[in-house]
Amino acid sequence: MSIQPSLIILLHGVGSNGEDLAHLGDIWLEMLPGSAIVAPDAPFAFDGGSGYQWFSIAGVTEANRAERIRASRPAFDVTLNALIEQRGFADKLGQVALVGFSQGAIMALDALASGRWPVRAVVAFAGRLATAEPLAPPPGSAALLIHGAADRVIPAAETLLAASTLQRHGVEVESHVEAAVDHTISPEGALTAAAFLSRRLAIPVQA
Repeated sequence: MSIQPSLIILLHGVGSNGEDLAHLGDIWLEMLPGSAIVAPDAPFAFDGGSGYQWFSIAGVTEANRAERIRASRPAFDVTLNALIEQRGFADKLGQVALVGFSQGAIMALDALASGRWPVRAVVAFAGRLATAEPLAPPPGSAALLIHGAADRVIPAAETLLAASTLQRHGVEVESHVEAAVDHTISPEGALTAAAFLSRRLAIPVQA
Protein backbone atom coordinates (compact mmCIF):
# COMPACT_ATOMS: atom_id res chain seq x y z
CA MET A 1 0.00 0.00 0.00
CA SER A 2 1.49 3.34 -1.03
CA ILE A 3 1.62 6.07 1.58
CA GLN A 4 -0.10 9.30 0.62
CA PRO A 5 1.82 12.38 1.84
CA SER A 6 -0.19 14.48 4.26
CA LEU A 7 0.13 17.57 6.41
CA ILE A 8 -1.23 17.72 9.96
CA ILE A 9 -1.36 21.16 11.58
CA LEU A 10 -1.57 21.28 15.39
CA LEU A 11 -3.26 24.34 16.91
CA HIS A 12 -2.47 25.02 20.56
CA GLY A 13 -4.63 26.47 23.32
CA VAL A 14 -4.67 30.00 24.72
CA GLY A 15 -1.56 31.08 26.60
CA SER A 16 0.43 28.22 25.14
CA ASN A 17 2.62 27.74 22.06
CA GLY A 18 3.25 25.26 19.30
CA GLU A 19 6.04 23.57 21.24
CA ASP A 20 3.51 22.46 23.87
CA LEU A 21 1.96 20.12 21.30
CA ALA A 22 5.30 18.80 20.05
CA HIS A 23 4.98 15.62 22.12
CA LEU A 24 1.74 14.79 20.32
CA GLY A 25 3.42 15.33 16.98
CA ASP A 26 6.32 13.08 17.99
CA ILE A 27 3.91 10.27 18.88
CA TRP A 28 1.95 10.63 15.66
CA LEU A 29 5.04 10.79 13.45
CA GLU A 30 5.81 7.24 14.53
CA MET A 31 2.21 6.11 14.05
CA LEU A 32 1.40 7.98 10.83
CA PRO A 33 4.33 7.54 8.43
CA GLY A 34 4.43 9.90 5.50
CA SER A 35 2.90 12.75 7.50
CA ALA A 36 4.42 16.15 8.02
CA ILE A 37 3.29 17.50 11.39
CA VAL A 38 3.70 21.17 12.24
CA ALA A 39 2.65 23.18 15.30
CA PRO A 40 2.77 26.95 14.75
CA ASP A 41 2.50 29.62 17.42
CA ALA A 42 -0.73 31.61 17.31
CA PRO A 43 -0.26 35.09 15.82
CA PHE A 44 -1.08 37.16 18.93
CA ALA A 45 0.71 37.49 22.27
CA PHE A 46 -1.37 36.20 25.18
CA ASP A 47 -3.11 38.96 27.14
CA GLY A 48 -2.51 37.18 30.42
CA GLY A 49 1.26 36.70 30.24
CA SER A 50 3.58 34.45 28.30
CA GLY A 51 2.49 32.39 25.33
CA TYR A 52 0.18 33.14 22.44
CA GLN A 53 -3.50 33.28 21.56
CA TRP A 54 -5.63 32.97 18.45
CA PHE A 55 -8.02 35.60 19.80
CA SER A 56 -8.27 37.60 23.00
CA ILE A 57 -10.21 36.11 25.90
CA ALA A 58 -10.07 39.30 27.95
CA GLY A 59 -13.70 40.09 28.70
CA VAL A 60 -14.93 37.38 26.33
CA THR A 61 -18.60 36.41 26.65
CA GLU A 62 -21.07 34.22 24.86
CA ALA A 63 -22.33 37.37 23.17
CA ASN A 64 -18.99 38.57 21.78
CA ARG A 65 -17.02 35.34 21.25
CA ALA A 66 -18.20 34.80 17.67
CA GLU A 67 -17.12 38.32 16.69
CA ARG A 68 -13.71 37.80 18.30
CA ILE A 69 -13.29 34.68 16.18
CA ARG A 70 -14.43 36.43 13.01
CA ALA A 71 -11.96 39.26 13.61
CA SER A 72 -9.10 36.79 14.14
CA ARG A 73 -9.64 34.95 10.86
CA PRO A 74 -7.27 37.01 8.68
CA ALA A 75 -4.29 36.38 10.97
CA PHE A 76 -5.24 32.71 11.36
CA ASP A 77 -5.51 32.27 7.60
CA VAL A 78 -2.15 33.96 7.00
CA THR A 79 -0.54 31.55 9.49
CA LEU A 80 -2.06 28.48 7.83
CA ASN A 81 -1.40 29.69 4.30
CA ALA A 82 2.28 30.19 5.03
CA LEU A 83 2.67 26.68 6.46
CA ILE A 84 0.68 25.00 3.72
CA GLU A 85 2.54 26.76 0.92
CA GLN A 86 5.91 26.12 2.54
CA ARG A 87 5.16 22.42 2.77
CA GLY A 88 3.85 22.17 -0.79
CA PHE A 89 0.19 21.51 0.00
CA ALA A 90 -1.36 24.70 -1.42
CA ASP A 91 -3.23 22.71 -4.07
CA LYS A 92 -3.61 19.59 -1.91
CA LEU A 93 -5.97 20.59 0.89
CA GLY A 94 -7.55 17.16 0.61
CA GLN A 95 -4.35 15.86 2.20
CA VAL A 96 -4.37 18.36 5.08
CA ALA A 97 -5.84 17.96 8.57
CA LEU A 98 -6.31 20.52 11.34
CA VAL A 99 -6.01 19.36 14.96
CA GLY A 100 -6.81 21.82 17.72
CA PHE A 101 -6.88 21.83 21.50
CA SER A 102 -9.14 24.21 23.46
CA GLN A 103 -8.90 27.62 21.73
CA GLY A 104 -7.06 25.90 18.89
CA ALA A 105 -10.03 23.54 18.58
CA ILE A 106 -12.37 26.52 18.41
CA MET A 107 -10.35 27.91 15.51
CA ALA A 108 -10.13 24.55 13.74
CA LEU A 109 -13.90 24.12 13.94
CA ASP A 110 -14.40 27.68 12.73
CA ALA A 111 -12.12 27.03 9.75
CA LEU A 112 -14.35 24.07 8.87
CA ALA A 113 -17.76 25.50 9.72
CA SER A 114 -17.18 28.79 7.92
CA GLY A 115 -16.21 26.93 4.75
CA ARG A 116 -12.88 28.76 4.44
CA TRP A 117 -10.70 25.68 4.71
CA PRO A 118 -11.85 22.57 2.79
CA VAL A 119 -9.33 20.31 4.47
CA ARG A 120 -9.65 16.55 4.64
CA ALA A 121 -10.29 16.31 8.37
CA VAL A 122 -10.57 18.27 11.60
CA VAL A 123 -9.90 16.99 15.12
CA ALA A 124 -11.08 19.10 18.06
CA PHE A 125 -9.95 18.30 21.60
CA ALA A 126 -11.81 20.03 24.45
CA GLY A 127 -13.29 22.71 22.21
CA ARG A 128 -16.54 24.32 21.23
CA LEU A 129 -18.23 25.46 18.03
CA ALA A 130 -18.51 29.22 18.45
CA THR A 131 -18.92 30.22 14.81
CA ALA A 132 -21.87 32.45 14.02
CA GLU A 133 -24.52 31.29 11.58
CA PRO A 134 -24.82 30.79 8.69
CA LEU A 135 -22.48 27.81 8.62
CA ALA A 136 -21.15 26.50 5.32
CA PRO A 137 -18.85 23.50 5.85
CA PRO A 138 -17.52 22.07 2.59
CA PRO A 139 -19.24 18.96 1.20
CA GLY A 140 -17.67 15.74 2.43
CA SER A 141 -16.25 17.34 5.58
CA ALA A 142 -15.31 15.12 8.50
CA ALA A 143 -14.60 15.96 12.13
CA LEU A 144 -13.63 14.10 15.28
CA LEU A 145 -14.60 15.77 18.55
CA ILE A 146 -13.05 14.53 21.82
CA HIS A 147 -13.81 15.97 25.24
CA GLY A 148 -13.25 15.04 28.86
CA ALA A 149 -16.40 14.62 30.94
CA ALA A 150 -14.59 16.27 33.88
CA ASP A 151 -13.45 19.33 31.89
CA ARG A 152 -13.70 22.37 34.17
CA VAL A 153 -12.69 24.91 31.49
CA ILE A 154 -14.99 24.11 28.57
CA PRO A 155 -17.89 21.80 29.47
CA ALA A 156 -18.16 18.53 27.54
CA ALA A 157 -21.71 19.57 26.64
CA GLU A 158 -20.11 21.96 24.13
CA THR A 159 -18.75 19.04 22.14
CA LEU A 160 -22.14 17.34 22.08
CA LEU A 161 -23.76 20.57 20.87
CA ALA A 162 -21.05 21.06 18.24
CA ALA A 163 -21.49 17.49 16.98
CA SER A 164 -25.24 17.95 16.61
CA THR A 165 -24.86 21.28 14.82
CA LEU A 166 -22.19 20.07 12.42
CA GLN A 167 -24.15 16.94 11.58
CA ARG A 168 -27.18 19.07 10.70
CA HIS A 169 -24.94 20.90 8.24
CA GLY A 170 -23.75 17.73 6.55
CA VAL A 171 -20.46 17.08 8.35
CA GLU A 172 -19.53 13.48 9.08
CA VAL A 173 -18.92 13.65 12.82
CA GLU A 174 -17.47 11.27 15.37
CA SER A 175 -17.63 12.38 19.00
CA HIS A 176 -16.19 10.89 22.17
CA VAL A 177 -16.69 12.04 25.76
CA GLU A 178 -14.08 10.50 28.03
CA ALA A 179 -15.01 9.73 31.61
CA ALA A 180 -12.93 11.36 34.37
CA VAL A 181 -10.77 13.33 31.91
CA ASP A 182 -10.24 17.04 32.57
CA HIS A 183 -9.17 19.80 30.15
CA THR A 184 -6.39 17.90 28.42
CA ILE A 185 -5.52 15.47 25.62
CA SER A 186 -5.54 12.01 27.14
CA PRO A 187 -3.40 9.14 25.83
CA GLU A 188 -6.59 7.38 24.77
CA GLY A 189 -7.81 10.49 22.99
CA ALA A 190 -4.50 10.81 21.15
CA LEU A 191 -4.77 7.20 19.94
CA THR A 192 -8.39 7.68 18.87
CA ALA A 193 -7.38 10.76 16.89
CA ALA A 194 -4.47 8.94 15.24
CA ALA A 195 -6.82 6.19 14.06
CA PHE A 196 -9.27 8.78 12.70
CA LEU A 197 -6.52 10.65 10.85
CA SER A 198 -5.22 7.39 9.45
CA ARG A 199 -8.63 6.58 7.97
CA ARG A 200 -9.27 10.06 6.60
CA LEU A 201 -5.77 10.63 5.21
CA ALA A 202 -5.28 7.03 4.03
CA ILE A 203 -2.18 6.45 6.13
CA PRO A 204 -1.45 2.93 7.40
CA VAL A 205 -1.08 3.14 11.19
CA GLN A 206 2.12 1.71 12.64
CA ALA A 207 1.68 -0.11 15.95
